Amino acid sequence: MNTPALAALLLPWLAAPAVRALAARLTPRWAALAVACCAALLAAGTAVGLSVLLLAGLLHLPWLAAAGRLPLAWLAATSPAAVPVATAAGLLLAAVVTAAGRALAVQRAQLAAARRAVAGFAVEDGTVVVPDAAAEAFALPGRPGLVVVTSGMLTALDARERHVLIAHERAHLTGRHHVFSRAVQVAGAVHPALRALRAPLDLHLERWADEEAARAVGDRPLAARAVARGALAAASSRRAPRGAALPAAHTGPVPVRVAALLAPAPRGPRGRLLHLVVAGLLAVVGTTAATGLGSAYDLHEYVEQGQATTSPAAPAGR
Repeated sequence: MNTPALAALLLPWLAAPAVRALAARLTPRWAALAVACCAALLAAGTAVGLSVLLLAGLLHLPWLAAAGRLPLAWLAATSPAAVPVATAAGLLLAAVVTAAGRALAVQRAQLAAARRAVAGFAVEDGTVVVPDAAAEAFALPGRPGLVVVTSGMLTALDARERHVLIAHERAHLTGRHHVFSRAVQVAGAVHPALRALRAPLDLHLERWADEEAARAVGDRPLAARAVARGALAAASSRRAPRGAALPAAHTGPVPVRVAALLAPAPRGPRGRLLHLVVAGLLAVVGTTAATGLGSAYDLHEYVEQGQATTSPAAPAGR
């Protein structure tokens, strides 16, 4: 009965590297979507697997067994390890819920702190300029979404590069990239294997915003120069980390991003390669769904089997 539930716990160790490799073949936007969706589904599968293992052990409680018309002797004979396994699953599930809640609380705190920091400054066309010599710029999601940039960053860039910077941060807001980051952050708190998807997601989100900014200004070398100069200015400022909830144009593997902008606009896989990538991602999604549904179905079948052992035989002639 526990096989699909255990498989749901082991699946992310195999699926995360596959998702990472497959997403790298896609354009930045679709790569970010693939990573975030698969991470969320794999995390959900983990939670379902732990919940099924916990419920299987709870059936051994006398009052719950009586409510479900399950004989305790039959439960003990058919699932002797259910109680210790359920105890471990319950502890893990509690730890998972706590870690996920903490991850969400940290992101909310980052956003609230950033909102308070810019509350006293004027907003012009969705942009807040903070008088600060340190070079910094980031997208602040919320209602309304804001682009926050310091005077130090504006000084480090020329007028055309500033246009790239603002377009990049606005792409983060319009694409709701903070939702993608939040999903993978929580998924990593649920299962340790999914933490490996955070770095590729960050790169895909930055590349997505880079491409939107390059399209907005119509000049890929200009966009590359703006990203490089912004990153150098920010690095020299030695600012404290902003946190994952506040995406910025000068983060991530900047040399990789600059090289991509100096190359032609990316094109997704075509023909047989596209079919292989899509099939691989669908296989991850399908396997995740199958393990979750399979574990729940196995528990249902197990309960029905136990109830059948206590059901009286139907009277003859009826």
